[in-house]
Amino acid sequence: MNKKITLIDWGLRDYKESWEAQEELFEAIIAQKMANRNLPSPIPTTNYLIFVEHPHVLTLGKSGVMEHLLMSEEFLKERNISFYKVNRGGDITYHGLGQVVGYPILDLDNFFPDIHQYLRYLEEVIILTLADYGLKGERSKGETGVWIDTGTPLARKICAMGVRASRWVTMHGFALNVNTDLSYFNYIIPCGISDKAVTSLQAELGHSVDLEEVKEKILRHFLEVFSAKLAPNLNK
Repeated sequence: MNKKITLIDWGLRDYKESWEAQEELFEAIIAQKMANRNLPSPIPTTNYLIFVEHPHVLTLGKSGVMEHLLMSEEFLKERNISFYKVNRGGDITYHGLGQVVGYPILDLDNFFPDIHQYLRYLEEVIILTLADYGLKGERSKGETGVWIDTGTPLARKICAMGVRASRWVTMHGFALNVNTDLSYFNYIIPCGISDKAVTSLQAELGHSVDLEEVKEKILRHFLEVFSAKLAPNLNK
């Protein structure tokens, strides 16, 4: 059982390119798990936490509804906003500059084979990160992700989540709005939820926040929550 996490930071990277790179790592872990069945001494599978920032892109998950995209694809092209139907759970969301996107590609057999627990752990990582900035992040019953002021008319989402899993290997992940231009969320019904707003660290704190600092805090809490250690960085 390998509880070491290999950290990868792709910086600013195209969404489709990142998706394809995720798939390669994801499939490699699954292939190793399958091969291990025939090995007298199984080779430990690798776990990754990838940080990335994407140029403007809208993604629609497997359970998403096209009507939640409020603009035509021609409108999006004119504004250099990409659009993809993707193989994660969840509905539609926006990724863009000033957002910390995290893609944990984990073999949950190294931790716990439970997707619901996995999502709760991801939420806990973000809740602890927000607490470092004096913000109370919360869960909203029946709605994956992290929110501010749940149960009130001012409820607003600060971190969206959507994952894919096969043979207990995960991909896709979370998107925390840090210095994000929230106007881009006006082009969609975020996560298919029409009665709640979207927010960011910058909007809540009244000033911009260093993305590298946020990533450091997320990493620290990720290792803490998952009882993991940091492996040597492969610099991919």
